[in-house]
Amino acid sequence: MSTPNFHDLISDAQLHKAIDALGYTQPTSVQLAAIPDALAGKDLLVSSKTGSGKTAAFLLPSLQRILASPSANTNSTRILILTPTRELARQIVKNAEQLLRFTSVKVAMICGGEELKYQKALLRKNPEIVVGTPGRLAEHIAHKSTEFSGLEVLVLDEADRMLEMGLHEDVLKIANTCATQRQTLLFSATLEVKGLRHLISQVVLGDAKEIHIDDAPNRINQQMILADDIKHKEKLLIELLAKAVYEKVIVFTNTKIKAAQLDGLLRYSKYRVSALHGDVTQDQRKIALDLFRQGKTQVLVATDVAARGLDIPGVDLVINFDMAHSGDEYVHRIGRTGRADAEGRAVSLVSAADWNLTKGIERYLRVEFEKMALPGLTASYKGPDKTKSSGKAVGTKKKEPTKDKKTSVEKIKVRERDKKNIGKRRAPSATNKSVDVPTVVVDGFAPPKKKISRIEDADE
Repeated sequence: MSTPNFHDLISDAQLHKAIDALGYTQPTSVQLAAIPDALAGKDLLVSSKTGSGKTAAFLLPSLQRILASPSANTNSTRILILTPTRELARQIVKNAEQLLRFTSVKVAMICGGEELKYQKALLRKNPEIVVGTPGRLAEHIAHKSTEFSGLEVLVLDEADRMLEMGLHEDVLKIANTCATQRQTLLFSATLEVKGLRHLISQVVLGDAKEIHIDDAPNRINQQMILADDIKHKEKLLIELLAKAVYEKVIVFTNTKIKAAQLDGLLRYSKYRVSALHGDVTQDQRKIALDLFRQGKTQVLVATDVAARGLDIPGVDLVINFDMAHSGDEYVHRIGRTGRADAEGRAVSLVSAADWNLTKGIERYLRVEFEKMALPGLTASYKGPDKTKSSGKAVGTKKKEPTKDKKTSVEKIKVRERDKKNIGKRRAPSATNKSVDVPTVVVDGFAPPKKKISRIEDADE
């Protein structure tokens, strides 16, 4: 019996067009397991590793549900997706918009970092789908700018991360404003995180089906090479490409400018290169990918625009010239290699500026990168002098000098009124005491006493 494809799982014609445009073919294990049950309206608790395709596993059935029938409450959000971070929210919004490109359904992102005023205006337009972080959505609930009374699907993505970040109370506050007759889909790397079962009992209102996907880890050898600076990284890149064995390689950077610079550098070094970044037009992107897919170019220099949805056979090496800004983005970068049970290799060039990002990603993925060096290009940088238990560098805060009671001098406050124009013949008034002038009695009356504040006048 053949494995079902996306057209077998999803029936909506508009979603079919989007799936074909994105190049999706074979569903992953978590998608095969979750989509049919989600389409049947069941509440689900799904545990699967990061990067296993969980986003499509909850997006596709949820989107088909709202496309199949009109809303009973036109003022309410129909699908609410909670994520622990802005970065993940942005990615889900992007994926949802790609799948909805042939529909009129609108998606709104509600996360921290933007003005509440702007987001309130966005919510007043009644978007069918809202993707957001619990903290900011809880603020909007307090301001009564949300409407979830007609919600049809509540999704908690990376639920274990939300607990670790202390978002339990905000999640409950949001869930309590949602319609009780809803479908709840909870996705997590594991369902055995402390406190997660308690959260499930409060958020999932019906009997939920548990799905555990125990995929074998990707066969990707993850390595890191220490670097001193950008110029050193460029030398390491050239040497790595000269010494490594590969069919195709993708080099990731964090900026369009750096991608363009590396494109020029590698061309100068006689490599066949394609470039892919935000300044490349759609036609140029298609040409670049076709050349790379056909093997007419061997190296693809790209920003994270190529980190997701790019399935090109033969990529057996990924180089992170700049370290990814998040663990999820790193997973999707290196996921371009080691596909279809093939072996892959990922090498990250790590300078002092990349150290904390690297250690954060290692901790997030529960892995440790293998350290390696290239002969003749060993870095002077060996890592931070002091590290925290997480492996990140200890920050250098300036300490206030300690006060020595014996040597400290009492500070005297100087007021503007004490700063007078004092000539050579005049002494500061602050150093003089008032002087009584002898009085002379005339006809039994004495003139009132005058206080002279200048010693010179009194002496005269």
